Amino acid sequence: MGIDYNDVGLQVGLEIHQQLDTSSKLFCSCPTKLFEGPDEELAKVERYLRIGRSETGEVDPAALYEYMKGKKIIYLAPKGHVCTVELDEEPPHELNKEALSVALGISLGFKSKIVDEVYVMRKIVVDGSNTTGFQRTAIIALGGELFDEEGTVRIQTICLEEDAARRVRDLDGSAVYNLDRLGIPLIEISTAPDIRSPEQTLRVASRIGLMLRLTGKVKRGIGTIRQDINVSIKGGSKVEIKGVQNLEIIDKVVEYEVMRQLTLLRLRDEILSRGISRDDIEDKFLDVTEVFKESKSRLIVNNLREGNKVYACVLKGFKGLLKVEVQPGRRFGTELADYAREWGGVSGIIHTDELPGYGISVDEVKRLYSLLGADEGRDAVVMVIGPEGKCTRSLNAVVSRVKEAFIGVPKETRVANDDGTTRYMRPQPGAARMYPETDIPPVRIDENLIREAMKYVPRDPNAVYEELLTKYSLSHELSKQLLRSPYMLYFFDLVKEFSDDVVTPQYIASLLTIHLKGLKSEGIPIENITFDVIKYVLSMLRSGSLSKDGVIEVLREYASDPKKSINDLAKRYVKKDLDEVTRVISKIVESNRDELIKKKDRAFNIVMGLAMKDLRGKVDGKVVADLVRKLLDELLR
Repeated sequence: MGIDYNDVGLQVGLEIHQQLDTSSKLFCSCPTKLFEGPDEELAKVERYLRIGRSETGEVDPAALYEYMKGKKIIYLAPKGHVCTVELDEEPPHELNKEALSVALGISLGFKSKIVDEVYVMRKIVVDGSNTTGFQRTAIIALGGELFDEEGTVRIQTICLEEDAARRVRDLDGSAVYNLDRLGIPLIEISTAPDIRSPEQTLRVASRIGLMLRLTGKVKRGIGTIRQDINVSIKGGSKVEIKGVQNLEIIDKVVEYEVMRQLTLLRLRDEILSRGISRDDIEDKFLDVTEVFKESKSRLIVNNLREGNKVYACVLKGFKGLLKVEVQPGRRFGTELADYAREWGGVSGIIHTDELPGYGISVDEVKRLYSLLGADEGRDAVVMVIGPEGKCTRSLNAVVSRVKEAFIGVPKETRVANDDGTTRYMRPQPGAARMYPETDIPPVRIDENLIREAMKYVPRDPNAVYEELLTKYSLSHELSKQLLRSPYMLYFFDLVKEFSDDVVTPQYIASLLTIHLKGLKSEGIPIENITFDVIKYVLSMLRSGSLSKDGVIEVLREYASDPKKSINDLAKRYVKKDLDEVTRVISKIVESNRDELIKKKDRAFNIVMGLAMKDLRGKVDGKVVADLVRKLLDELLR
């Protein structure tokens, strides 16, 4: 049974972050292109980031969380992409006027009110993604609106800010960032929490993305646009989900977050019905290594051999609750494991709701309960394996999260997984994380800036609709479908590159709407189909290597398993010429001659079924059907 989103009081707000395609970065003259090539020999700078109190004496909780990890940060500095501004060894230059003009033009497109003067602020970020320990950001417009069929969605703020360094790998005790992305101009568009359904979330994000693309001044590709989603329901909390890069899974992310919050609220009610209190959950952690000294569990044995210990804590009254599924493939125990990993640095947890398992025996579980003095029929036990310090930090985080379960939904920042589920990332930042940037003078918005900004005002989607009808000769229905499609962003780029007698605008529009929608209805995860994949199969179609049916088959197989080589898949569906197709069908007709004559009313279906087993995707079905009819006419006459 589906969720009634009005009944649960769903509220969604979006924060869309899009890189601008400018000639230089926001606060220096370095180019906005990323470094390509191996990074082993790049110059490296090593640092530790620290935190300070705000002007009101507060410490930001998100910053404190990152600081407590104690990680060393290694920065890679590719020549020609990075200067001393990115290294925080030189003050930032003046605000990039090209980026400001583009951002102002976008703001005018949303009917937002431009500020009189732009002031740059510092926003505390100490996860290593900024060498300074803060991100530079500036509000450039307030208000505005976006029309949607479920109602108008208000724009709250539009900001111009610097993009962060890109994290390239994690090492033991350190994180490695490439500074080539740091400083690329980024526009952030924040909506009010006016969105009321997962489907509306996808439409609004797609419409904002479309308007940004229509400026002609934004970058394309993985990592150039990121969506943060704020989700809340009645009785829950506002949860921030960061870093949704794949537009096509936005509706799924919202759906799964609502599912998670509803489950956590039901879990809270079950906990309270058991008569448990928060005080029953104690932060007492015991070394239980002796229970597993003779263990046959490979996981345990390998860790003990490395000198690690097994620590455990009791969750009184929580028997069976850790296996409650909160999202597809994720249980409440998974949520606890996220906290243990992020706060303590262990690889995960083991809990008794999943035991026996991992090679741990029933007898070991009984001895574990006995040593802890726990009730095997009522209590749950959580274990972690590692050095003592990591174990105690991890179990502290687990106990802290379990105590939040008595309230329901913790207010936290989460990150999206590729399948639309989410995992814990960090606490939400506090209100005292912003303060003025004293190194950059304010910029007065004058007539010259507004005049320049008018060049970048995105076109009205209604005007785009008329263009689809007239310039590209699309039907009314196809134009409407294309405007609603998250793949609308691909249309103009594909038409510019491919529009000819083979790959027509009508075919491109149909592929992006009708055909991809058809695959989705089959349960195919079309979110795995990227712009580059579509571009590749269309190039194969234009060259004659693939048929139109072959395009669909390649996309179907690739979406089902994106680890497959798109090139190898295309080779499996190489288009057969007409003579070869005729030979295949002729052989089928001849081999089944007597049966076809006997069952002439069903002859067409018999031959088509046999032929498509060999020819599916290698020639258009209409060509096969026409040839089957022709050869059957000759036979049956």
